[in-house]
Amino acid sequence: MAKYAAITGWGKCVPPAILTNAEIATVIDTSDEWIKARTGISERRVSHVPVSDLATVAAQRALAAADANVEDVDLLIIATCSPDTTIPSTAAHVQRKMGATNAAVFDLNAGCSGFIYGLSVATSMIRSGGYKKALVIGSERITWFLNWSVRDTAVLFGDGAGAVVLEPSEEESGLLFSHLGCEGEALEALHLPNFGTASDPYTENFDRLEHRFDGREIFRRAVKGMTHETKLVLTELGLSNDDIDMIIPHQANLRIIESLAKYLSVDMSKVEVNIENYGNTSAATIPVALVEALEAGRVKPNSRILLAAFGAGLTRAAGLIRWGERTTALKQSDAELPPCDQTALEILGEAIKQTL
Repeated sequence: MAKYAAITGWGKCVPPAILTNAEIATVIDTSDEWIKARTGISERRVSHVPVSDLATVAAQRALAAADANVEDVDLLIIATCSPDTTIPSTAAHVQRKMGATNAAVFDLNAGCSGFIYGLSVATSMIRSGGYKKALVIGSERITWFLNWSVRDTAVLFGDGAGAVVLEPSEEESGLLFSHLGCEGEALEALHLPNFGTASDPYTENFDRLEHRFDGREIFRRAVKGMTHETKLVLTELGLSNDDIDMIIPHQANLRIIESLAKYLSVDMSKVEVNIENYGNTSAATIPVALVEALEAGRVKPNSRILLAAFGAGLTRAAGLIRWGERTTALKQSDAELPPCDQTALEILGEAIKQTL
């Protein structure tokens, strides 16, 4: 059995259509200043393709970075709360699209904490000795859910995907420890109550998604929950805040990120932030931010990287990654999404019309 599960490849995929705050302000009562002041978001991406397409491109790029063959992938986990279909799993769609015919596949829904949950599961499965090459993907098309009559949620979310390749290692590398949790008593704070088998498909308004979003409650529990989980992780590993080289938090709200850094007594210079460009992409936020940090040269060999997230459920998670020696991709993939000939507002046109 392997002692560790090293991250050997990484890749991201964000759709080309950009939706700015100013463009949102043309369809709902808001402004660029209002959104920036409350969230830190300037723009987000809107997908013209299903979640599985985003996930497939991110995964193909991650495999190239690891110089790995798709036939060798024996485990494929997709963290998502916006699946292509409930039956079959989105992971099954991705397996077929990328040709990962030897992989066990499944979806994992822990909301925005999903990538850390998936990374934890895949690491344990590799350490058990049963798997040799795993893909963990966070992929979301949250804009498909949005009700444009609810300003507080409509301005927050975007689409994208990020992926990593895990392989057995005897060197201290990869996810060293993680801790996961959930505050189910507060699940109504972020809830789509009529999207699932607990709802009645024969009601008149079944096709209109209802959003329940309590921003104040989420903010309070997010900061407290992530701080709690990160302190558990650091205590377990015998580390202090000073031992952290980088924090990659879930990108939900810049104020939450700043509050987390304050509670952990970590300078914001150590915190990876890209929410301005993408908004909240749920389970994709952490892997996309990780890939961008690598591409920009901000991840150094042997760095200690703290991940922290919270999400619908209300789930919470934290984990500590010890990076390996290599911080550059071995190869580049030519995988791309299908061309998009629409603007973001054009992609969303019917949804905006139906919900306003």
